[in-house]
Amino acid sequence: MSSGTGAATASAVPHRLGHRTISLGAANVIDYAMQFLLPVVLVRYLTPEAFGSYRLLWLVAGTVMAVVTQAMAAGLFYFLPRSGDEEKRLYINQALLYLSAAGLIAACAVSGWNPWLPQNVRELSSNGALLPTFVMFWVVSSLLDLIGSTEERVRWQTRTIVGLSALRAVALSAAAVLTRQLEPVLLTLLGFAIFKFALLLTYVARYHGLKGPFLRRRAFTRQLRQTAPFAFTGALYGLRAQADQWVATALFSVGMFASFSIAALLSPLVHLCRVSVQQAFLPSISRLEAAGDLRGMLELNSRGSVLAATLLYPVLVFAFVFSAEIVTIIYTSAYVAAAPVMRIYILGLIALVIEPATLMLLLRQGAFSMRLGVLALALSVGLSWTCACAGGLAGAAVGSVTAIYLDHVGTLWRISRCTGIRWRHLQDWRSLGLLLLCASLAGVISWAVVSRVPAGFGPEVRVAAGGVLLAVAYLALIAMCRLARRLRGPAAQAMRREAVSGGAARCD
Repeated sequence: MSSGTGAATASAVPHRLGHRTISLGAANVIDYAMQFLLPVVLVRYLTPEAFGSYRLLWLVAGTVMAVVTQAMAAGLFYFLPRSGDEEKRLYINQALLYLSAAGLIAACAVSGWNPWLPQNVRELSSNGALLPTFVMFWVVSSLLDLIGSTEERVRWQTRTIVGLSALRAVALSAAAVLTRQLEPVLLTLLGFAIFKFALLLTYVARYHGLKGPFLRRRAFTRQLRQTAPFAFTGALYGLRAQADQWVATALFSVGMFASFSIAALLSPLVHLCRVSVQQAFLPSISRLEAAGDLRGMLELNSRGSVLAATLLYPVLVFAFVFSAEIVTIIYTSAYVAAAPVMRIYILGLIALVIEPATLMLLLRQGAFSMRLGVLALALSVGLSWTCACAGGLAGAAVGSVTAIYLDHVGTLWRISRCTGIRWRHLQDWRSLGLLLLCASLAGVISWAVVSRVPAGFGPEVRVAAGGVLLAVAYLALIAMCRLARRLRGPAAQAMRREAVSGGAARCD
């Protein structure tokens, strides 16, 4: 590479990249916190049926976003950085036109005109044009969530994320506190979606102008082709994550659905932990794969899994043991039916400390992942429906948990086939098992002690005492097992002994 090319490449890398990453990460954490705290307020001022309808609206919106948006906003990360001013305006206009058309179609799909809507959604749609109008504006305004980042206006994007999150939380909380009725909350939410859409138009007008070119057939076709694979994979993932909620909506009352919908409150925490570990390890893993060092790539991924398990397993066991108390403290005793559902979800979250998706990406196994995703979705829906009919509300969560394990087993099998490394050596299973055992024993110890606390002390005291006892017992058990020494060795040693033919992938 010439010095001129190297200088050009270096100049293309934005300065203060670490600061930008931290800023966006902090903004997303604040947004997660706001999303967590808002329901804590709403459950105290709305009836379970009204809160269930509110959660149902977000289920509808989330499903629509997974299906119709086609990753159009995320696709701008590819097109805008390599385009001139006119091309940038073209790609943004095409994204706006596509999302507008998709929003209109989605609005019709969730309106009362659709005879296939579940009964609970139909009752929500009976409120006039509120639900279709909200869905339409929400789909189009979703472009605002990423457009600043695609153009490296990170400060603007972080301020927008935090500002909009705070505005939504404050406005909806105020509507619930002042009226204690669902309709004013939904009207406030519609107003927020319209405001977000107006802010998007303001951004486009300020930085690009509300003018053409609006659509070019070849450019639009290229834009769709670039985003389609990611859109299909994302839609499968989103539908699988929401399938059990749709089963609960179809089989149970809105009030019971409200309890079901809050049971996955630990999922954002697990997601944040996984993303943090992934962002720290992925550059090094990618370099090892590019160099053909598949053993080193898998070893580093295994270390990331053990690190995530060390942090998450005691938290998950704590939530499993004290799920009823946690739900009562956060969401009041009216939603204690969420506790059994939460325990089933936690059984699935235990597997998510292992993150094989990045390995599949680096090994270019996207087609296999999509086929496996279709199978997992079908299995999830069928199992959730069957178990919900047989076992009640908690049974509706069985399908998604089973799909998680199917996805992980299938993915690890494929990675083993591609790399030539045996399945049992892909992860440090011994360390993961010992960590889970230590966390489980610590949970049993804490529960045995806390169960003797008189009920008059309340759930807050039980949870606080249980948390302290579990943490102390967990650390003591790790020390007794000399687990810190184990975390550094077995997987790496096993994989060093494993022969990889030429260090190259051999997928068929």
